[in-house]
Amino acid sequence: MNLKTAIKRLKAPLCFVLAVAAYACASTGTPDGGPYDEDPPVLLKCSPQLYATNNKEKKITLTFDEFIQLENASEKVVVSPPQIETPEIKTNGKRVVVELLDTLRPNTTYTIDFSDAIVDNNEGNPLGDFAFAFSTGEKIDTLQVSGTVLDASNLEPIKGILVGLHSDLADSAFVTQPFVRVARTDSRGRFTIRGIAPGTYHAYALQDVDQNFIFSQKSEMIAFSDDTIRPSFDFRTRQDTLWLGADSIAIDTIKTVEYTHFMPDDIVLRAFTETPTTQYMVKNERTVPHKFSFYFSAPADTLPTVEGMNFDATDAFIIEHTAKNDTIHYWIKDSLVYNIDTLRMRVAYLASDTLNRLVPQTDTLELAPRTTRQQIAKQKADKMEEWRKELDRKLRRRRKNDTIPIDTMPPIEFLKINSEIPSTLELYQNVNFTFDEPLASIDTAGIRLTEMVDSVEVEAPFVLRRKEGRLRSYELLAEWHPGSEYRLSVDSMTFTGWYGLYTDRLEQSIKVRTLEEYAALFMMIPQADTTAVVQLLDGQDAVVREARWSEGRADFFFINPGKYYVRLFFDRNGNGVWDTGLYEDHRQAEEVYYYPQALELKAQWDVEQDWDLRATPVAKQKPLDITKQKPDEKKSVKGRNAERERKKRQ
Repeated sequence: MNLKTAIKRLKAPLCFVLAVAAYACASTGTPDGGPYDEDPPVLLKCSPQLYATNNKEKKITLTFDEFIQLENASEKVVVSPPQIETPEIKTNGKRVVVELLDTLRPNTTYTIDFSDAIVDNNEGNPLGDFAFAFSTGEKIDTLQVSGTVLDASNLEPIKGILVGLHSDLADSAFVTQPFVRVARTDSRGRFTIRGIAPGTYHAYALQDVDQNFIFSQKSEMIAFSDDTIRPSFDFRTRQDTLWLGADSIAIDTIKTVEYTHFMPDDIVLRAFTETPTTQYMVKNERTVPHKFSFYFSAPADTLPTVEGMNFDATDAFIIEHTAKNDTIHYWIKDSLVYNIDTLRMRVAYLASDTLNRLVPQTDTLELAPRTTRQQIAKQKADKMEEWRKELDRKLRRRRKNDTIPIDTMPPIEFLKINSEIPSTLELYQNVNFTFDEPLASIDTAGIRLTEMVDSVEVEAPFVLRRKEGRLRSYELLAEWHPGSEYRLSVDSMTFTGWYGLYTDRLEQSIKVRTLEEYAALFMMIPQADTTAVVQLLDGQDAVVREARWSEGRADFFFINPGKYYVRLFFDRNGNGVWDTGLYEDHRQAEEVYYYPQALELKAQWDVEQDWDLRATPVAKQKPLDITKQKPDEKKSVKGRNAERERKKRQ
């Protein structure tokens, strides 16, 4: 008998003191506080009885052998079938009391899954994987299924998402009926649904924001199984080890134990959030006189139609829009138009009605600039006044020292250019320019690229082109030679903006890295196809490079040495990016796979790596190093007494 058991049997404080004193006197050496409590709470009795049938009571009382607590009951405790009114769950000393507020359904098995929420009050030892069940009918259902819910975009385990079953196999069940059985995922994304009756089911996951157990909001993350599930079981055996004593490290017996194995236990649900489909104008704004913008809630196939009410909108704009047409900027060409204080217009576009159907809608808008022409003029005047004051201070200093050079030319306002010209250029990079407004003209004669060849500057050919789908972004492409040094010079007035400003002079030295500084990686993926996009990732799960699959492989050249990870997705619609799913069309999100190990690449290495996409189960593919949702540490002191004994023997 250990100290914990002895103390539980003592009835008076005096006996407790005597027991502690006796234990201390019996121990040799320095007292260390006695053995650790390693035992979880033990269920002594319950009302109604565990697995009771024909139960009509909605109040469940569980009594344990010691004082207990409930940890994160709202997250961990799940009642199935799901309860519309949240059950009341309380602790009182050694008792847990659960009161169901919904009316009990006839001939139904109820399960209250506590997971590891019940812990003792002393060391916090959890009563792991504990579930209570009863039936309102003659029999109790005992089948169960289990699996994992992953984020479809990156295979992250999803903690705390609701997982449910429908016996109604119609697709409409998910959006019209509550689940028949439910569970919730743990920190590993794992779930177990218990108390299932024999039959055929569809499995779903739902981030149930409104707690109605129905997919009723497009913003809710969901997952659904393509295949039906038929719960079953068989009998299997395992090897259990019996030790000589509670704190012993010596094996007494290894015995074969038969247990019930429930199937399926490997369900994988890939969860996603649908792209918003309810179309409406989120906002409109005119930040400066010569530009106004529309922002929409969802992608659109067409652009709005703008009709001017106090101006002529025919060919009046340079239109800049995103690929999905959800953000649109209108740059006004004519100064007579953008100098109008308030632009009045009719905007026609497609918007969703109450049935989420796209119908024509026309809004009448009045747009005044957030920053007016007068404010812009005042800002320029203030800057000029600051320059005059600074010039005056310089002139006064010069009277004392006439060698101080002074530029008496007033400052020029240049067109802002955001240039990406690294001093050390990667071999796969190009030089990029982005401007604050659309360009009216480009004088390529003002751009000069030279390469140092035997200490002599030699003209290097280049191409300047606008980036696809980007109105104000350009890239300069050249044949960058490994290890070479270049000089890029851009004269002033090379780039002229639509509103008359031009760029200042720009000059930058560029050193291209050598081939010896790089590694190369060749991923051999026979199970992929031409829709596959392979991504090289860093330690933060961020994309470093990506390549299309071709002829059984994806090649990555000019990689900086380091540790990398690899992800693949099947770009089914060919748009070059990962796309989410849509339940209405029963369309899953595009499939994602991870190479299950890190790849260490060193300079001058050419690594050829075979990858069988399905050799490792999907739920175990993502390396733990880049998995952000880490498994919770199980709070347990099991084995601490044995560890103490081992140290004493040393």
